[in-house]
Amino acid sequence: MIVWLDGVLMALEQARISPLDRGLTVGDGVFETLRVYDGVPFAFSRHYTRLRIAGDALGIVVPHRDTLRAAAVAVLEANNLRDARLRITVTGGEGPPGSSRVAATPVAVVLAVPFTPSGATAEVVVCPWTRNERSATAGLKTISYAANVRALAYAEGHGANEALFANTSGNLCEATGSNVFVVIDGELRTPPPSAGCLLGVTRALILDVTRAAAMRVGETDIALDDLRRADEAFLSSSTREVQAITSIDGWPLPHAPGPISQRVAALYADLVTQDMDP
Repeated sequence: MIVWLDGVLMALEQARISPLDRGLTVGDGVFETLRVYDGVPFAFSRHYTRLRIAGDALGIVVPHRDTLRAAAVAVLEANNLRDARLRITVTGGEGPPGSSRVAATPVAVVLAVPFTPSGATAEVVVCPWTRNERSATAGLKTISYAANVRALAYAEGHGANEALFANTSGNLCEATGSNVFVVIDGELRTPPPSAGCLLGVTRALILDVTRAAAMRVGETDIALDDLRRADEAFLSSSTREVQAITSIDGWPLPHAPGPISQRVAALYADLVTQDMDP
C-alpha cells in the first residue's frame, strides 16, 4: 500500500508518526472518509468543507483543498484503485502530552483501500450510552472514536450490524458511523442538527434530492419510542449510501427496504452518475 504523508508518497511500512503526535496522545484530529467511484472521490468539495470546519473548531490548520485533492488522486493512482474507500486524516501534530493547545505543525495522511460494500440491509440496536448534543465536539468529525468503537462492539455482541445513539434529551441522534432516516406516517424524517448528530455529506445530499423531488421530508426530533411506529428506516453514509434497516432492537420493521427507501436510493444513485462533486 502506498500512502501520502505530509506531501510525500511512500510505502505504508515507511510511514511514521511521532509517539508524541496529539492525534495519538489526546485524540486531537479530524478526518473524512470518501467513496471513490471509477477512480474519482465523490463529493470531494463537501467533504473538504466539513474537514475545514472541524479543523477550525479544534484549532488545527487543514492543508489547502488543492493539496489534498492532488494527494487523493496520487494515492489512488499509486495503488491502482478505481473503486475505493479514501480517508483523509489531519492531526494536531507533535507536542507535549496534555490537553493544552500548543503551537504544532499538523500532520496530514491520505490513504485508500479497496471498497468493500455493506450488505443490502442492516439490523440495528439502541446502545445504552448517549450522545451529548451540547458537547464541545458535537457535530464535528474528530478522530476521538472510542465511544463509536464501543457502541459498535455492543451492537455486534447483540447480533446487529450497527448501533443507534440517543441524545441526552432522549431523542434519536445518529448511528456510530452513519445518519438515520425513518419513515413515519408517510414522511421521511431525520434528526436535526440540534440533536447533536454529525451532519453527514450523504445526509445532506439525500435531503437535497428528496426535496427536489417534492417528497415529504423533514429534519425533526424523533423520540426513541417513535421508532416502533416507523414503517421503514435506513442508514446513510458515504460508504453505506442508503442501507435499509430490517429491525430495531429485534423489532422488525414492516418494510425493508420500503418504497420510500427504494426511491431515495434510486435518487441518490442517479445523483452519483450525474455529478461527482455535487
